[in-house]
Amino acid sequence: MADLQAEFESVSSGASQTYPIQCSALRKNGFVMLKGRPCKIVEMTTSKTGKHGHAKVHLVGIDIFTSKKLEDICPSTHNMDVPNVSRKDYQMVDINDSYLTLMDDSGDTREDLKLPEGDLGQDIEKKHDNGDNFLVSFYCRIDINIDFDSFPDLPMHKHLTVG
Repeated sequence: MADLQAEFESVSSGASQTYPIQCSALRKNGFVMLKGRPCKIVEMTTSKTGKHGHAKVHLVGIDIFTSKKLEDICPSTHNMDVPNVSRKDYQMVDINDSYLTLMDDSGDTREDLKLPEGDLGQDIEKKHDNGDNFLVSFYCRIDINIDFDSFPDLPMHKHLTVG
C-alpha cells in the first residue's frame, strides 16, 4: 500500500489581495478594484431602480499606482472587490542622495524611498530645506508599494503622502 502524504499551506489573515463588498456599501474616499486596478473612490452616484431591474452605482476612482481616472457601473446589489490597502505615516527626517529618510511612530527608520520627480519632489525638498516638520504617508497593497501622492495640509503640521 502506498503512503499518502497530505500537503497543507497556511496563510495569515489578510493574505488575500481583495475582499468582496456589496456595491451599495462602498463610500467616497474608500478603495475599490475598477477594471482590475486598485482605486480610491473620488465620486460615487446611485441611480434609482428602473424598469429593468437594480439600481446602478456609477463609480469614479483614481488608480493608486498610476493616478489614472477609471470608471465603472455596477448594480447596487452586486459585490465588488476591495483591495487590502494599509497606510503608514512617517516623519520626514532627511534627504540623502535623492533618498528620503523617514521615521515611524515607533522610532524605526526607512531609507529605501527615492525622492519623487516633478512638483511633489520639489515640494518635499523645499519643505525640508525650510526646516518644516511634515509627515509622509505610505500606502501599500499587500506587499506592493504605491507611488507618491499629495494630500492637503493638516492644521498641526505639513502632511505629504507617498500614495
